[in-house]
Amino acid sequence: MSDALTVSNLICRYNGQAVLNDLTFNVEKGEIVCLLGASGCGKTTLLKAIAGLLPLDGGKMTINGRTIVDGKMNVPPEQRNIGMIFQDYALFPHLTVAENVSFGLKGKDKAAVSQRVKDMLALVKLDGLEARYPHQLSGGQQQRVAIARALAGEPDLLLLDEPFSNIDTQVRHSLIKEIRKIFKEQGVTAIFVTHSREEAFAFADKLAVMNQGVIEQYGDATELYYKPSSRFVADFLGHGSYVPAKLNGDKQMHTPLGDWSVEHVSDGSPLEWLIRPQNLTILPDESGNGTVSDVQFMGDSCRYLVDVNGQSLMVYSNQLLGMGDKVKLDIRPHEPILFKAQ
Repeated sequence: MSDALTVSNLICRYNGQAVLNDLTFNVEKGEIVCLLGASGCGKTTLLKAIAGLLPLDGGKMTINGRTIVDGKMNVPPEQRNIGMIFQDYALFPHLTVAENVSFGLKGKDKAAVSQRVKDMLALVKLDGLEARYPHQLSGGQQQRVAIARALAGEPDLLLLDEPFSNIDTQVRHSLIKEIRKIFKEQGVTAIFVTHSREEAFAFADKLAVMNQGVIEQYGDATELYYKPSSRFVADFLGHGSYVPAKLNGDKQMHTPLGDWSVEHVSDGSPLEWLIRPQNLTILPDESGNGTVSDVQFMGDSCRYLVDVNGQSLMVYSNQLLGMGDKVKLDIRPHEPILFKAQ
């Protein structure tokens, strides 16, 4: 599959400070990529740089093989064939739904425009709402109008900035699923920004976890979650407990929780083993090896902290346990995630 977007050694500075620092990645045609990170990490800056809304201090970008930025040229935003969906949708309040969708199609045959608008509204399931105005729509419906308008112009690349942040939690998950299905059916190549790992996991094919202007790790969600390249990525994508460990030449890892077989061999330097909650199970057991030290009710389950041999381990369970209860804690077989001890 060919690349829809390539970004090479991208640099963007603000007041002399690098906001984006030597970024390199590529997006394949039909892929949905998430720029994921905390506020101020540079993800929205990167989105604007791709759109051509910010000047760059170095690097190269191509869209479908066409160079749009390098040391000699900088194609203006309106000539990049990029669609954008903003956090507030940026719909024109004085225009109807149909007029909003057709806004970027001016100068084309009226019959063709009318058919395109009809097709796009059918695609996002807004048939019959052509004459309504944005204020007469729900947040989810406004989002659909913004998507229909962006797709009407058949962009090579679609950029979305926090697209689900203004959607009620009750409808957000179903909307994410529906929009992803539309993008996949239409072969849309998209990059979206979020700080929510749940949105990233549900919507994206690949994640670019950003931290202080750099991409810490880039790849599919399961790879980043189960094989994080740094503690930052590991902690940003999910909860876990760190247990001290040492490896030796017999492919055994020695820990306060017992020995564990591993494929890695090292010089025996101190390490930390990240254990995800889903790698643990607990059952009530008066003669068990653990004691519940904290309980947090989560609705469909509880989050427990369990003390085992001086280690505090986080585990989720639908078992109803209380503070001080004795439990049997087991570690499910898995490939250990190991980092150098801090």
